[in-house]
Amino acid sequence: MARDPSTVLQIKLMFAGLNPANMVNVYPSPGALRESLSDLIDISTTPSTLASPSVIRNFATASVEMWHKAVHSFLISASLTKASPTWASVSGYYSSHYTIRGFAHLLGHFLLYSKNKSTIELEVNNTQHICHIKPKSGSDGEHRFYWKKVHQHPDFNSDPFFTLNIESDDVSDAGHRNKANYYDHLYGFPVFQNLEKDVLKQRVKIISQMPLYDAPIPSKLKYADIDSVQLIAYYRLVKFRNFLDEILDTSNRYWSYHRNPLWCSKYINYYTAQSDLAALISA
Repeated sequence: MARDPSTVLQIKLMFAGLNPANMVNVYPSPGALRESLSDLIDISTTPSTLASPSVIRNFATASVEMWHKAVHSFLISASLTKASPTWASVSGYYSSHYTIRGFAHLLGHFLLYSKNKSTIELEVNNTQHICHIKPKSGSDGEHRFYWKKVHQHPDFNSDPFFTLNIESDDVSDAGHRNKANYYDHLYGFPVFQNLEKDVLKQRVKIISQMPLYDAPIPSKLKYADIDSVQLIAYYRLVKFRNFLDEILDTSNRYWSYHRNPLWCSKYINYYTAQSDLAALISA
């Protein structure tokens, strides 16, 4: 599908600074993007200011690191399928959320929640990035903000995998997660089973081969809707990978290195079953 050209340019510029061979193993300090944006706001005298190359690189590395969190959380969810419906649901939800947040960072969005209570939006101007600084909306929590930004983007607003994720809706990722997290009297505590590697591999294989005919948004009315939670989390993280593959291809050393994390290569191959939604899956 045709991508928004300004988004393609923005992402290519984000990752261009990470292409040299000596940048492949760059791991910024924890909170690097948040701290660099907080510092930028502290010294800015206008609502729009030029972003430094390091800030732009931090957006790129943060997006990939969020995707790695999504993959890790998905594997945790898959491994707990039988051991804990509660934590299989919660970690599956967070896999989806981390993918959404990774997309949001690719699109140039960041919510500064604790100190500055501001939102940042990047805009490409020729080959430079401009940071637009706005006060945080009172209704924007961390989850609502990132899901909304991805849902509203022209590349994703017609894709049923990228919803607004309204917590009060019965059919929503957040609604199902909230039931797993906060409802009383859910019970469902099976005898605890230690993680077995072969069981994890088999569960991931089952998820990757499940036929898909619609975006399986989990429903809190069907809790524990673990198949839906894991299936949609899996397809979202595959979509992130395909999205960057399409824009950056293998010429970008940083993404080429990080698109196949070594710590999970034995368990996941990003395969998806062919179905009536083949066009959506490859989007």
